[in-house]
Amino acid sequence: MQPNAGESPKDVRAGRSSAAGSAAEKSLRVLEAVAVPGGPHRLTDIAAAAAVPNSSTFRILASLVDQGFVRQEPESRYAVGPRLRALSALVDGGEPAGIGRVLGELRRTTGQTVHLALHSGATITCIRKLEGDQPFRTASRVGMRMPLHTTAIGKAVLAHLPAGEVAELVAATGLPRRTPNTLTTPQALHDHLEAVRSRGHALDDEENEPTIRCIGAAVLGPSGRPVGGVSVTTVTFLVPREEIESYAPALHAAARALAPLL
Repeated sequence: MQPNAGESPKDVRAGRSSAAGSAAEKSLRVLEAVAVPGGPHRLTDIAAAAAVPNSSTFRILASLVDQGFVRQEPESRYAVGPRLRALSALVDGGEPAGIGRVLGELRRTTGQTVHLALHSGATITCIRKLEGDQPFRTASRVGMRMPLHTTAIGKAVLAHLPAGEVAELVAATGLPRRTPNTLTTPQALHDHLEAVRSRGHALDDEENEPTIRCIGAAVLGPSGRPVGGVSVTTVTFLVPREEIESYAPALHAAARALAPLL
């Protein structure tokens, strides 16, 4: 899993090298990077998050500012613009009611916290969260972006992507450690994804957060490409690994039911 000839992972992460994807795909990644909470963001940070060269990011941002999707702030910082906020409101208002029913049934069946997240570049973004019946609350929240290689949904997504695309993502972002259990080498991730493909779901065993264990399955689009995923989240001191694995049939059913709704 190496970057393209003449490129180093550092160059890719810094937004100085060409990233795979069409002009439209790069523009969408830049727009997503602008929308990350904590803005307004610097141009260099947006370029790094989107894996798009700085010069290309500047041109894309200029166009998005002209169209009202992005707002330029002092000191070369960029924030969400009015047209993007209006688009977000339209999307939120048009969510199929079936999504809530599917997630609610999964929560009732397991009694645990349920997440729905969408895939975007090198991350997943949580768009729905239903708290479980347990006397605890997890730190996750709607709008949170999380790495692919440390999360159950993220690894389920990676398992359904072409090997070349996974290699590009790893070269661009690296495999930063978040806990002692995080998979931090390409070979370890490769072997793990083989197991995910075999059983149809992924397990995050305290790889993203200590004491948090999740099981996740990809939600596939019409072409078979993952658009995101659904997960069941537990805490290790209340739910043993054997129990969370027993949620797999309900999880798989939810992923299949969500496919036509996303």
